[in-house]
Amino acid sequence: MNQRPFSASAATHFLAGLGLCLSACVSQPRPEAPIATAPNKFVADAVLREIATAQDERRTAVLLPYLDRAEAKYRREAAWALASVQDRAATAALSARLTDADATVRRAAAYALGQTADSTAESALRQQITIENDPIVRSYVLEALGRCTSRAGLGALVRLPGNLAADTSALVGQAWGIYRAGLRGITSEPAVARTVQLLNRPNPYGARMAAANALARTRGLDLTTYATAIGSAAQTDPSYVVRSAAAAALGKAGQAPSVPALLALLARRDSDYRVRVSALRSMNAAMYAPVKEAAWESLTDSNNQVALTAAEFFLANASDESGTLFLEKANKLSQWRVRATLLAAALKQAGADQQAIQRAVEERYTAATDPYEKGYLLKALGEDPTAYEFVEKATFTPAQPVVIGTYGMEALVSQRRKPSFPESQQAAFALTLRRAIGSGDVAVMGTAAEAIRDPKLDMRRLLPNADFLVQAREKLVMPRDLEAYQSLQQTIEYLQKAKPTPVVPAQAASHPIDWALVQTIPAGQRAVVHTSKGDITFSLLVEDAPGSVASFVALTQQGFYNGKNFHRVVPNFVAQGGCPRGDGWGSTDYNLRSEFADLHYGEGAVGLASAGKDTESCQWFITHAPTPHLDGRYTIFAQVVKGMDVVKKLEIGDLIERIELVR
Repeated sequence: MNQRPFSASAATHFLAGLGLCLSACVSQPRPEAPIATAPNKFVADAVLREIATAQDERRTAVLLPYLDRAEAKYRREAAWALASVQDRAATAALSARLTDADATVRRAAAYALGQTADSTAESALRQQITIENDPIVRSYVLEALGRCTSRAGLGALVRLPGNLAADTSALVGQAWGIYRAGLRGITSEPAVARTVQLLNRPNPYGARMAAANALARTRGLDLTTYATAIGSAAQTDPSYVVRSAAAAALGKAGQAPSVPALLALLARRDSDYRVRVSALRSMNAAMYAPVKEAAWESLTDSNNQVALTAAEFFLANASDESGTLFLEKANKLSQWRVRATLLAAALKQAGADQQAIQRAVEERYTAATDPYEKGYLLKALGEDPTAYEFVEKATFTPAQPVVIGTYGMEALVSQRRKPSFPESQQAAFALTLRRAIGSGDVAVMGTAAEAIRDPKLDMRRLLPNADFLVQAREKLVMPRDLEAYQSLQQTIEYLQKAKPTPVVPAQAASHPIDWALVQTIPAGQRAVVHTSKGDITFSLLVEDAPGSVASFVALTQQGFYNGKNFHRVVPNFVAQGGCPRGDGWGSTDYNLRSEFADLHYGEGAVGLASAGKDTESCQWFITHAPTPHLDGRYTIFAQVVKGMDVVKKLEIGDLIERIELVR
C-alpha cells in the first residue's frame, strides 16, 4: 500500500498504510527523520521476546494463551504473531478477539484473520462491520474480509450499510477488500462497477489507489465499458500511483476505440516515468499500428526503464517489421540492456536477414566484457534456434562468471520452445539437459529440470528415467540450494508420475533469532548502502522483523554484501541484489522464517526475496513504487529514507560496494 511502513505498534500506522489522506502527498518517500537511538521494544520486555520466538518457531499452541492475557499489548502482539504463522487452528480465538475491549487488539485480530485466509472467519468479519465503532478497525475488517470471503459473500463488501456510505475509512477499507478478493480471483460485475466508482476523484486517495490496483490486478476482466472513467483517472489523478495503476488497467479495455491513442499519449507525456512504463506495458499486439510510433519514441526516453519497456513491447508485439530495422535502431542505442532486447526483437523478426543479424549479435557477445551484457545477448539469441551451438558453447564455457551460464541455459530452453526448433535437434537438446543436470550449477540444473517437466516439450519421451536427477538432487546442500532442490524434486515426480510432495523449508531451530544481537539494534537503526550509483539509506524495522533485521545486520557486519551486484531490475517494480552468485539463485546456508508484520509495500519498501513462505535468506529488493500485491507475502525489514533517486537509477550489474551501519 503506502510507502511508509511504520511499526505496527504505532497508532498512526493504519492511516499511513491505507492512505487515509486526501492529497497525493502520501505517495512521496518519507522525509528523512533524526536517527533514532532508543532501545527497541524487545530489550526490556522478555514476554515480547517469548511471543516473537513462538512466532518464529510457528508454535500456535504457545501463542494462543497470550490472546487471553490481561495486558492489551500482549494480546495485540500475539495476534500480530499469528498473522505470520497463518494457522487456521487460531481462527476461532482470533475471531473472538474481534470484540476485544482494546481497538488495537481488534485491529491486529482482523489483520491476522485476513492473513490466515480462512473462509470460516467470513461470518465473524461480516458481523463486525456492522457493530465496529472504530473507523480504523472497521477498515481492517473490510480488508480482511476480502482476503477470506467466498464468492457468495462478496456482496457484503460491495454493498456497505447505509450509515457507512460517506465514511472515509469505510470507503478505503471497502476498496482494499475488493482488491484482496480480486487477487484471489473472486469478483463480480457489481464489484467491478463499485470499484470504478471508487476510482473517482472525490474519494480518498487510499480508496482510489486500491480501486486502480484492483482493476489492474484482477484477472479476466473486460473493462471496455469503463474505458472513459479509467482513462480519466490515468490522465488526471494527482497521484502517480493511481495514474500508473489506471494505465495498467487500460490494457483490459483495449477494445475501446479511444484506448490506443490514450496509451500513446501517456507513454509520451506523463511526467512520471512509472506511468509511462505502465502505459507501454498495457499496449498489445492488437493495437500495434496506432501505438508503435509512441513506442519508437520511448526507445530514447531519458529514463532507461521506459526505454527498456519500449524495447520489450517490440519484442513481444511487433509484426510485419523488418529485422534489419530493429538491428539498425539497436546499434544506435547506448544502454546495453535496451539494445540487447531490441536485438532479440531483430532476431524474432529476422526473415531473410537472419544470418546477418545472428552474426551481428554473436559478434557483440564476443566483444562484450560485462557478464550481464553477455547474458542478455545470449537471451537475445534465445529467439533464434539456429544459434543453438553458439549458445550451448557459451553456456558451458569453463571458468566464466556463473551469470553467463544462467542466462545461457535459459536461452537454450527458449530456443527449444520455438516452433521452428528442428526435429533433428531434439535428441541433442535432451543430451544438453542431462549435461546441465550433471553440471553442479544450481541455476543451470534448476532451469534444465523445469524444461524436462514441461509437458509441451514432451521430454519424458527422451528422458524417461529419473535416476540422473535423483543423483544430482542428492549432491545439493540444504537449505542453501533449496530452489534447485525444489525444481529437481518436482521433475523427478513428473517423470515417475508420482504424487507431488512439498519440500519442507528449514525449521527455526536451525537458525533461531539471535536475541543477543537484536537487543543491540536500536529502534530506527540506519544502514547506508553504498552503491556504484550513489548512497541509499535504510531505516531497519527491528521491532517488526527482528529475525530478518538481525540476519541483515550480521551479514553486513561480516562484509557479506560487499561487492555483490544488483542482479534483477524490473521497471516500475523492484531493484534486487544481495545474491552471492549474482544471478538470483544464491543463498546463505540457512533460511529465515517469514515475518508478515502489518506493513505495506509502498515506494522504497525493502523486502526479502524468497522461494515461498519461510525460505528467506540474504537477497533483498527495493520497490520503485507501491506494490500492494506483495503485502503479507514477503517480509518487509527496512524502508528507504534517503536515496530513492539512486534506487530509480539502478541497473542490472550495478554494485553494492559496501553497507555501513550508522547511528
